[in-house]
Amino acid sequence: MADSDVTRIARRVMELVLRHQRKGDRTGTCAQLPCPACRDAHLARVERYVAAGEPVRFVLPAFPGKSPNTAKVLGVLPDMAERLALEFLGGLTARIREVYAPGAEILICSDGRVFGDAVGIADAHITAYQDELRRLIAALPRPGGIGLFTLEDVPELAGLGHDRRREVLAERWAEPLEQLRKRVRAGEDVALYRAMTRFLFEDGNTPAYTGSRAALQRDARARAYTVMQRSKAWGDLLAERFPGAVRLSIHPQPCGADKLGIHLVATPDNWLTPWHSVALDTGDGDWVLVKRADAERRGARPVRVAGRTSHYALAAAPVLPAA
Repeated sequence: MADSDVTRIARRVMELVLRHQRKGDRTGTCAQLPCPACRDAHLARVERYVAAGEPVRFVLPAFPGKSPNTAKVLGVLPDMAERLALEFLGGLTARIREVYAPGAEILICSDGRVFGDAVGIADAHITAYQDELRRLIAALPRPGGIGLFTLEDVPELAGLGHDRRREVLAERWAEPLEQLRKRVRAGEDVALYRAMTRFLFEDGNTPAYTGSRAALQRDARARAYTVMQRSKAWGDLLAERFPGAVRLSIHPQPCGADKLGIHLVATPDNWLTPWHSVALDTGDGDWVLVKRADAERRGARPVRVAGRTSHYALAAAPVLPAA
């Protein structure tokens, strides 16, 4: 294949991904969407796959486990919110196959085990969440394009308990916490730190919590650094294990970053994810992610599928048949 054809195909692949770009909130935002600078930041990696005639590999650290706050979510298992996100990813690989026959593989690198103890998700719940994710992936119309990779799949960590896996991850791949704090104080990753603190505060602010808001805020700030430290360690491990892959992110990214932010399902803000929300059927053919309490405030009704509550629907939305 001529170099010009490789570049043309690689650009078309990237343009399909960029249609769903989760752009940065303020500084470093893209001047236009889809963004040529963001496309070109990842183009060489895509070109290498196309030149070799191989599926383009994307890695997506995501799908950690459901928030422990039931004001946000329905329970501990994936539900319609994750199902919609997985169907979107499967559809994206199908659209890529239309412009590039070998297609693409999106490897979901589930990071719940990486920082579950820091965000309040029990390891048993993470295991159940991952098992249900595998079932949902296998049930996709095109399951071959989506894979799942977890901390348990890292050969260097084989045979270890969950706590020891996290310790070794931090020992081998993480930057010191004090160094991370200095970077944030210097203005780096401030948006991520604030968003993480907000998520952790919200997740801990449940009816069962009896402390003060100030104490919870201090605790959320401290844990935010731990989550960021381990998330970066997980990202560095993945870069080492999958060096040629295009890195996707569920967080907004600045223009031209080495990670590309991507929306999985429509949301009212730039940070909400399927595991911090529920799926709401708006009744006009669209779905949106909202917090559970917000869905209930809007008068949405819970809808059961396969014996458990799956999502919410507004009054105009049709009732799905039970699976």
